[in-house]
Amino acid sequence: MTDAVRKQSAEAAKLNEDCALVAALLGGTKTMRAAGKAYMPQWPGEDVGSYDLRLAVATLFPAYARTIDVLSAKPFSKPVTLGEDVPERLKPWLQNVDLSGRDLHSFLSEITQEAMGYGFSGILVDFPKAGNLVTKADEQAAGVRPYFVQVHVQNVLGWLPKNETSLEGLTQLRLLESVSEPNGDFDTKEIEQVRVLGRGTWQTWRQSDTGSKKEWALHEEGITSLKIIPFVPVYGKRLGYMQATPPLLELAHSNVEHWQSKSDQQNILHVARVPILFAKMLGEGGITVGAGSAVKSESLEGDLKFVEHGGKAIEAGRLSILDLEDRMRQAGAELLVIKPGNVTESQTLADNEQGACALQKIAGNVEDAGDQALQFMAQWVGEAEGGHITIFKDFGAASLAEASAELLFKSAASGKISGETYFNELQRRGILSPDLDWVTEQERIQSAPPDLMGA
Repeated sequence: MTDAVRKQSAEAAKLNEDCALVAALLGGTKTMRAAGKAYMPQWPGEDVGSYDLRLAVATLFPAYARTIDVLSAKPFSKPVTLGEDVPERLKPWLQNVDLSGRDLHSFLSEITQEAMGYGFSGILVDFPKAGNLVTKADEQAAGVRPYFVQVHVQNVLGWLPKNETSLEGLTQLRLLESVSEPNGDFDTKEIEQVRVLGRGTWQTWRQSDTGSKKEWALHEEGITSLKIIPFVPVYGKRLGYMQATPPLLELAHSNVEHWQSKSDQQNILHVARVPILFAKMLGEGGITVGAGSAVKSESLEGDLKFVEHGGKAIEAGRLSILDLEDRMRQAGAELLVIKPGNVTESQTLADNEQGACALQKIAGNVEDAGDQALQFMAQWVGEAEGGHITIFKDFGAASLAEASAELLFKSAASGKISGETYFNELQRRGILSPDLDWVTEQERIQSAPPDLMGA
């Protein structure tokens, strides 16, 4: 095996491992339980029955899924805007851009969510098979037009070239897909196939069901009027050409750590909540425990008592879980922290000078991908330009304040910073009005009615 093949195999294995982790976390408690020992190890000395019971009652704290949902929604808190250069012919198609009811805004929102979660997503600009349609006029009369297809990273089987050396883009792309075909008069069946796209060509391959050994065979093939492969990669965190990693992968690993630690905490709580009855030198025979019964000892040294857990390990576990949750919140907030260009971070925070956060860069990547997809759509129908779109990206500064406010509050509550510093920091971030004064605010606090002070 050559070094290049070894490297590709290692990269593929790492990608599959990351995708499996993300899919399990996004699937929630049910999927994490189904993954079993992959993310919930069975400890040495733990019997199968105890492990199965521990796994069956474990619940997932959905930190990764919630963070992906919240962050990926920010660029789409306002509608995607079409530029004046988008051809009028294309605009109606964007109201149902995937022929499944999603408009461009919803489609790109889900693309962003997938790129944020898995690190990679793709947009294939496809065109229906022409069939008996011969001319462009026939296609227009029949309402046939290009549309977008969302391609999941796990459905990308391979591509050529393997690196970004060709100025003309991909020469081959292999995609795994599922198609629905009639199965009798009242049912359909899903058939898995591989689509091989070339420059101006396409093929579909299916596995044969005849014989003891299944083999892939050519099912259909044809040519296209577009002499390029109309596929647009969308990166969460780009590693290379057609290669990426989830931008919050460390948060995903922390979420698995929380899943395991929370299970341990549940287990120790279950044990600690059941006191153990300890009896010493009470003689033979059974013991009846209850309000209307008494226990007699034949010896002066006899004893009967409940033994309970001291609770130190429980408290340590609780604090460890809370600390882990705090670190997960910080990991998500990091994507919202503005990274200034030629100014320092303190200048950016104090003077509100605009920089760029990681989430804004991802939104910019999605915006560029949308432009490229529109260009492919235009090329399918002979338009010179596809135009441009604009995705909302003006959320960095406000989101930074939201991300840091909780940490500031905890610092003030624990006495690590003064109340006046806390007040000034909130004011500097625009959370409090610049017209407020610390001394005046202190006087207002002191003169407030008791119910407000208590609140």
